[in-house]
Parts: sequence; C-alpha cells; structure tokens
Amino acid sequence: MKFVEEVVVDQFLPTVRSMLAEELRERGFTQREVADALGVSQSAVSKYAHGDVSQTRAVLDDERVRTTVEEVAAGLAAGEKSRVAALIDLEVLIRELEDGDLLADLHEDAMPELADTEYDFAVHDPDSEARVRERTLSSVRRGLRAIRNSSGFAALLPNVGANLVEALPDATTVDDVAAVPGRIFDVKGRASVPADPEFGVSGHVAGVLLAARDAGIDGRAALNVGYTPDAVESLRAAGYQTVEFDAEGGPEAVGAALREEAPDATDSETVVVYQSGGYGIEPIVYILGPDAPAVVRTARETL
Repeated sequence: MKFVEEVVVDQFLPTVRSMLAEELRERGFTQREVADALGVSQSAVSKYAHGDVSQTRAVLDDERVRTTVEEVAAGLAAGEKSRVAALIDLEVLIRELEDGDLLADLHEDAMPELADTEYDFAVHDPDSEARVRERTLSSVRRGLRAIRNSSGFAALLPNVGANLVEALPDATTVDDVAAVPGRIFDVKGRASVPADPEFGVSGHVAGVLLAARDAGIDGRAALNVGYTPDAVESLRAAGYQTVEFDAEGGPEAVGAALREEAPDATDSETVVVYQSGGYGIEPIVYILGPDAPAVVRTARETL
C-alpha cells in the first residue's frame, strides 16, 4: 500500500527543493541562506548542488511546477514573500496536482491497482467518486459477511440463486450498482458467495432496485430471497410495506406497481416487493432498504 503523501515526500519534495535551491543560488543566496529559506540543513543544500538528491523527471518537466518554483524563489529573493507564504503556494500546488493530475499519475505508478479504476481518484476529497464507490463496496462486503455467518440463511435463498446489491447515491444504470459476480447459492446448507463484489455485474436484482428508486424509493440496497406466502406475511406483520408486481413484466413492473399501489412507500425506510411466479418464472421476494447490511438484517430477523 502506497499513500499519496509518500509520493509527495519521496518524489515531489526532493525535486522541488533542489529546484528552489538552484533558483535561489542563481539569485545570489549563499548556501546558509538557501538552507534557512528552505528550512533544511546546509549539508542538504550541498547535496542538492552536487546532484546527490534523486529528482523525478515528471516533476522537473511540469510547467506549473517550474512556474511556481520561479515565483516562490523570486519572492523570497526580493523579500516580498515570507516562508509561510512560500509554503502556502507550494501546498496549493500539491493539492492541485493530487486531484487527477501529476501526483495522481505518480501515485498510480507507485500503486498500479489505482490505474485499474474507471473513475477519478481525488484522494483528499471526502466525497470523491473513489471514496463513495469504495464505501459502497465495503457496505456490500459487510452484508455478505453477515450472510455467510448466519446459520440457516441458505434456506432463504431461491433456487435461481440470490444477489445482494447496493447502488451509488446517484445511480442511474447497473454500472452504478455493486453486486456479487454470479449468484449466491445454497451449497451443502451454507450460503456460498462466489466472488468479491464489483460494479456492473448484476442485471436483474440491480434492475429491480433501480426501477424502485426511479419510482421514488430512497433505498440503495436490495436482496432477493425465496417466496412463500408465509414469508410475505412475516414481512408485512413486521411492519414492512409489501407490494406485488407482475412476474412477467420485469423490473419495469416493479416501478409501475409501486406508483399505483403504494405511493406512500417512498416514506418507508424498508420496502418489500414480490412476484408470486409465472410460466417458467420462480416466485421471488425483494427486500429493499437503506444499505446492504440493513436488508440482510431484515431477512435474518424476519424470515
């Protein structure tokens, strides 16, 4: 695991300090004055001068870095810029270069796993797409762990298998929904999860969730379990609104049923939709809720 801060310390700062040292020496600073300006030792300045400090070519060649270094050096040399002001200028530059830019690229080089993501990685943004996606995947993993650790959960699974899905807050397509690749099956009395969750790998359960959200349901997660009249009645008795939809209508029928039969379902944290089967279609119950662990908990505690 490589943090972007390590990239800054190991590659960016030595290069920028050596560039600043050179600029200040060209402006008449002594080695001691350069050391004082940069807050480093004279021996460090000597290493910069003799090329004994490793430099990163991508940083050296970046025009924004060169411009900032020249402006900071000129300001320090003219007495127009304090060390604090110089620090602020460089901190601002670092933040800009971390946001899908030069430092992000160097970070990907140091940690290739980041290069495999299909979204921008803004490491210091608490609401960045990377962080939201990873939180969603973590939520699904927690739900799956609860399924694995629940004795008897396999008995709730339909014959066609189940999936546990959770959508991004602004999800519009199945690519915005995290789920299990394949399906969760009963293997010798235990719920077997075939792989770690990914985005865009569920068509049906994700489609049901998206249709319900399009109808106004706030829930971001869904779990499908086997249908029985007793299961639906248990969920209804527990206080959850239950809505039947046409099995042959697909996910679109879910939205239609919610709009027509349960317009007030949008006020509920957890909603249940189900279909009682059709020609060649196994009856299924879908539990919709705020997140993956919540819908698993509903199934465990109610069914």
